[in-house]
Amino acid sequence: MESRKEILVKLRKDMGMNRRQFAEYFEIPYRTVQDWELGNRQMPEYLLKLMLYKATSEKLAK
Repeated sequence: MESRKEILVKLRKDMGMNRRQFAEYFEIPYRTVQDWELGNRQMPEYLLKLMLYKATSEKLAK
């Protein structure tokens, strides 16, 4: 089973964005996204679900 950080990185790459673009798109501070991806902080599960929903509903990710 994938961890939240692995799912987050996969989502960002599926969307074709670098960290800066991804952070700006979701209006999240760059440092927060960086900490999530590096495993320094764990993102809330509900937020990951909302990000996945937004990306798929806007057809930016599969």
